[in-house]
Amino acid sequence: MRTALVEQGFDCTEALPPVGWFGDSAELASELGELVRQGRKSATAGLLWAWEADGDPLPAVGDREVIVGWAGAPLAVIELTQVRVVPFLEVDAEFASDEGEGDGSLAYWRAAHRAFFVRECERIGRELPPDPPVVCMRFRVVHAAPAPAA
Repeated sequence: MRTALVEQGFDCTEALPPVGWFGDSAELASELGELVRQGRKSATAGLLWAWEADGDPLPAVGDREVIVGWAGAPLAVIELTQVRVVPFLEVDAEFASDEGEGDGSLAYWRAAHRAFFVRECERIGRELPPDPPVVCMRFRVVHAAPAPAA
């Protein structure tokens, strides 16, 4: 990972940030990672209960992460600029647009995230209520991989 980032021009003199991807499938990880690499995605959201079930601490402003595609190739390094927990129904259109997914509408965001959260609840053994707690994160890209050769 470090070698790939250095070859892309990312300064790896400090400790390598944690590595992760967005989504729960190869297709989704590739799609969302590419949106981040292109700078079209500057926000993401997750189900609070997933962090709790996994025993992971909530992310914090200033945290960095290497975003990879499903196969593990680094696409970008991001830094969190905002983290807040809100009820699902309080996520607004601006946040939905900043996620950069689908048509960018709040309606698309709600449908896509409800489907994802249903899968997350199945994974952790819960049922999804109408208004679950959502961790909304905004980030900036501090390094983007070069566009793939055509």
